[in-house]
Amino acid sequence: MMGEGLGLIWGFAGIAGYLLGSIPFGLVITRLAGLGDIRAIGSGNIGATNVLRTGRKDLALATLLLDSGKAGIAALIFQLAFGAQIPSIGLFAGAMAFVGHCFPVWLQFKGGKGVATYAGLLIAGVWKVALFAAPCWILIAFISRRSSLAALITAALVPIVAWGVNYSVLQVIILIGLSGLLYWRHMANIKRLIAGTEPKIGEKSKKSEESQPA
Repeated sequence: MMGEGLGLIWGFAGIAGYLLGSIPFGLVITRLAGLGDIRAIGSGNIGATNVLRTGRKDLALATLLLDSGKAGIAALIFQLAFGAQIPSIGLFAGAMAFVGHCFPVWLQFKGGKGVATYAGLLIAGVWKVALFAAPCWILIAFISRRSSLAALITAALVPIVAWGVNYSVLQVIILIGLSGLLYWRHMANIKRLIAGTEPKIGEKSKKSEESQPA
C-alpha cells in the first residue's frame, strides 16, 4: 500500500474505534430500564461496577459484556479487513475504543476507567496475553479482595508478557500506553490503596468516592 492509503486506514481505524468505544452502554442500559441516570448514584461511574449498585445484576452483566465487547469488536473488524497489510491495525483500533470509553465525546469526555474494555481488547487483539491476564486478575482479586489492585498489577504485567511472547514492538508500545492510561484513570484508587481505605469486593463505597474499576 502507498503511504497515503496507509495513513487513511490508520486514521479511519482510530476514529471508528474511538466512536465505538465512546458508546456509554451503562448509561444507555440503565436509562432504558427506567433507572434514570447512572451517574447520579454510587460513584457516578458509567461502568458495570456502578451499575451493579442499582441492584440489577442482569444490567451490570450486560454492561460488562458490552463494554468488553466494543474494543474487541473494533480490533477484530480492522484486523480482519486490513491485518494482512498492517499487522497492528486491529490492536490500534481496539486501543482507540479504550480511549473512547475513558473519554467519551458524548459525555463531555467523562467516562469509565476502562478495565472491562481493556480485557475485551486483550482477548481479541493479543489473545496469548489474555491467557495470562485473566487468571492473574482472578488470583490477585481472590487474595486481596480488591478488584482495583488486581487490575493495576495485571495491567503492569501485560506489556512485559506481550514482549515475552514475541508480539511486535509497536504492539508492546500500544499496550504500555493503555496500561499507563489505566493507571492514570485509577489514581484515586491508588491513593486509597496506599492509605488502606480502598473498598474490598462487595463493599459499598461512599457516593463521593470513585468506585473500583469499570
